Amino acid sequence: MRIKFPKNQQRKFIQEVLKKMNCPSLRSLRQRGFDIKYSCLKNYYLEYRLMPENLVRDLCLACGINFNELKVEILDEIWGQRKGGRVSKK
Repeated sequence: MRIKFPKNQQRKFIQEVLKKMNCPSLRSLRQRGFDIKYSCLKNYYLEYRLMPENLVRDLCLACGINFNELKVEILDEIWGQRKGGRVSKK
């Protein structure tokens, strides 16, 4: 499952996580035990890609944010394929 934040909220979420975990940068967040590549973190920070649900839940758990209070939309893993399929049928 993927998490879709409102516009510019994904970046704010990651900034809040960095602040609560006392991490000065994305690289230092990776060193805190999250097994994710720096380039992926950067893509999530720049909002090029949607974050996976398990990563968002892990970040919320690590820094004490209530996941249920986030105003997000949960999408299926294949949401882009279905959207692309509808466009190509025309």
